[in-house]
Amino acid sequence: MTAQIIDGRAVAAALRENVAARASALPYRPGLAVVLVGDDPASRVYVRNKDKAALQVGLHARTIALPADTTEAALLALIKNLNDDPQTDGILVQLPLPAHIRSDIVLRAIDPAKDVDGFHPDNVAALALGEPGLVPCTPRGILRLLEHAQIPLRGAKALVIGRSNIVGKPVAALLVAQNATVTIAHSATRDLAGECRRAEIVIAAVGRAEMVRGDWIAPGATLIDVGINRTDAGTLVGDIAYAEALPIAGAITPVPGGVGPMTIACLLENTLTAAIARRH
Repeated sequence: MTAQIIDGRAVAAALRENVAARASALPYRPGLAVVLVGDDPASRVYVRNKDKAALQVGLHARTIALPADTTEAALLALIKNLNDDPQTDGILVQLPLPAHIRSDIVLRAIDPAKDVDGFHPDNVAALALGEPGLVPCTPRGILRLLEHAQIPLRGAKALVIGRSNIVGKPVAALLVAQNATVTIAHSATRDLAGECRRAEIVIAAVGRAEMVRGDWIAPGATLIDVGINRTDAGTLVGDIAYAEALPIAGAITPVPGGVGPMTIACLLENTLTAAIARRH
């Protein structure tokens, strides 16, 4: 048996079409502001892709690029201006920030109603409490992929490898909200391979190339690979040993082309959601 390959590109394309259709019916263009501090090459590429995708679905997107020596006070002043700007519906500050700027202070400064990354404490609390709020984009995308693949979540044994505030913790909360039985594994977890073998759903988000081996996988398990790692040969691989897992798993996301495209698509959806909530 070969696993069903969950095509994130196709699911993301369908979501972008939905966002475009809904945005075109509005009497205004939802506005997304992306703030980039410094000259990190990977961040620049990612921000450029966000801008392009936003424009394609009819959003008004702008990137505000600041030099690496921008002060924390100057960045906070900019965020206040964006909070007060009625044409800006979503604000995203690209991480990581330069070392002299405190990310937690910056993220707290964003209006929770415009926090399309879902990182503000108010949105984090809403997610934990099961209340309405803006949900982090990658976890939201993961749940959409599971839904697309028709993976039953109620009562399922789900293992989340990684406890970051960006992916691990919020995706665990989303799974709990869908009545899954969730275990969060991390660097201190004993017998990680055994935990994997007991899981029906494995979400790997640790950033270690092919850490999850094929013999860790329960037959028929669903595997969601969030990792993007570049090998010495220059190829991209995930946190799961894809070739080993493919004949064992029931469903699996590829790297690239799995979770990655969903992150930007869900950012666009969050921007539309924020605009409608603010303006209606």
